[in-house]
Amino acid sequence: MRAWRALRRAAAPSSSSSSSSSSSFPADGKPRRRAWQASLSPLERLRRLLPPEEAAAVARCAAAPQAAPEKMEEEEEAAPRPGSFRAGELALAEVRRKHNSALKLLCRLAAGEVLSSPGGLLPHRDIIGRMPGQVLRTAAGKRLLLRRPSLDEYVLLMPRGATIAYPKDISALLMMMDIHPGDTVLETGSGSGAMSLFLSRAVGHKGRVLSYEIREDHHNLAKKNYRHWRSAWEIGHVDEWPDNVEFILKDISTAAADLKSVTLDAVVLDMLNPQCALPVVHPSLKQGGVCAVYLANITQVIDLLDRIRSCKLPFLCERIIEVTHRSWTVLPAKLKHYKSSQMVETQENIEEPLQNEYEEIHIQDQAVLKESEYNGKDFAADEVPYYCTLITQCRKRQCFYLGQLRIGKVLDSLDLVRFKEDY
Repeated sequence: MRAWRALRRAAAPSSSSSSSSSSSFPADGKPRRRAWQASLSPLERLRRLLPPEEAAAVARCAAAPQAAPEKMEEEEEAAPRPGSFRAGELALAEVRRKHNSALKLLCRLAAGEVLSSPGGLLPHRDIIGRMPGQVLRTAAGKRLLLRRPSLDEYVLLMPRGATIAYPKDISALLMMMDIHPGDTVLETGSGSGAMSLFLSRAVGHKGRVLSYEIREDHHNLAKKNYRHWRSAWEIGHVDEWPDNVEFILKDISTAAADLKSVTLDAVVLDMLNPQCALPVVHPSLKQGGVCAVYLANITQVIDLLDRIRSCKLPFLCERIIEVTHRSWTVLPAKLKHYKSSQMVETQENIEEPLQNEYEEIHIQDQAVLKESEYNGKDFAADEVPYYCTLITQCRKRQCFYLGQLRIGKVLDSLDLVRFKEDY
């Protein structure tokens, strides 16, 4: 046994070396693979069962995430969400101030710009890519509500050279003229382009707006505001804003030859002396068409009606109106330990005698509930008292009168209505 073991120990190194050399390097010179190394993975087995085209697609999909994961993450961050803010469009920032008032700031988004507000600075890159309606914080910690501006907000905040026609008056003018998509409308006095934008939306892609302006600076500003709104609209919306306004730098009183071949569905006059334009525009206005006039004081209305009567123009004055809007602030009354408030703030400091019970006090069109003595009355969750305040302007009153003239038979006489204004 001992001799046998000695022979095995002597032959072991040579046999192992020969076996390893023979297993690793066979006669053909290529290394052999062990059985576990030659086995296929489950994915490889499935791939071999598929057709060549589908197998290649599976291989590409399996290799893509491992090839460039960082690049895919960058592409996902760069791709904007549908409906989010993009560079080049308009954004409206709303800052809350005292007495429940809000300051609105209009800006055009750019990657390297910064929005400056009373609450601090906010880089535009923090807005781009966000969804409208979100509240962001400035560098100073103030809250800003970001959203897209509506057309009336853009008109009130855009650069202006001349006094614009306010949206409340433009809405009344559009109802007077009864404009439909596809109509052809004449506007005299482009101003800053406010009326042109509303008319462009009213007539649609198939309609046409002719806007005459005599001053070159107003003409250029109106075109600029219109172009800025269209470019911002195309970035933030799917559909395109209609390009249907033709701005013409010319005096309307000398444009009779240009209007001979045009049939107008409606005319809007926003100028100092609209009676000078009536003889020029009425031959092109269709029978039964409406000519709406935007005037600042009642003496201009009287001059217009007197010119129609003296020149026997075929216009019938249907109505003359003044459009007023009254803004209200409605807020819950201040509560203390679920009791009614001790005092409600008003616009003026007016001394009132003490009252034992609740009393409705009217101060400058305000309706508030005021309690001078605590009577311990509890309010349920659905019985919170409210106070309503009418927001009045302290500046000089400014009225605008809208006249609706319909082309028709000549009137022999016109009875002017006396107007009385309440100050």
